[in-house]
Amino acid sequence: MPTADVLIYTRTTGYRHDSIPAGAAALAGIAREQGWGAEITEDPEAFTPGRLARCAAVVLLSTTGTVLTPEGRAAFAAYLRDGGALLAVHAAANAEPDWPFYGELLGTRFDGHPEIQPGTVLVEDPGHPATAPLPESWAWTDEWYNFTSNPRGTGVRVLARADETSYSGGTLGDDHPLVWCREVDRGRVFFTALGHSSEAYDDPAFRAHLTGALSWLTT
Repeated sequence: MPTADVLIYTRTTGYRHDSIPAGAAALAGIAREQGWGAEITEDPEAFTPGRLARCAAVVLLSTTGTVLTPEGRAAFAAYLRDGGALLAVHAAANAEPDWPFYGELLGTRFDGHPEIQPGTVLVEDPGHPATAPLPESWAWTDEWYNFTSNPRGTGVRVLARADETSYSGGTLGDDHPLVWCREVDRGRVFFTALGHSSEAYDDPAFRAHLTGALSWLTT
């Protein structure tokens, strides 16, 4: 029986993506493939020092709005600073809007999106486990998230960006990060803006992307 697990948190207090069940199942499967246990929950009471101490990583899967209690925020911040790991997926960029620490972790905030449409992801850093399985120019269909600012320069390592010439509705121009990671004290944070549709979680390339992210976080 694994002694550590991956906590997949799916609570929403704003918009709720229909893909959450498919994403949670996929991420639980990926965690188990890597030798971890997995728990899917929407209970904010899971964010306690004792519960988080057993987590190899925490996934915020398209969480929106305020999803943590003040006590949960304090426990989660301490967990990350002390060597914990966070995988933030898609609408997690729109979570905890009034918690400055979370905004600093991500380096930016969600700022809307055009209609779902095909486009191109440009892999910038193929040396990372999450982008190594992807082609340099990856045709993909998603909600192409815009952000309030470019996170580059806030301490994040940008791994992939959107080619705004391949779709309509982008607002960041030639440098539009979509996937990035960072270290915070002893912990690690990974964010991917991709993952809107249920079908995405059956796609081998996207699953390889998430597998690499979780591997990096728990190494």
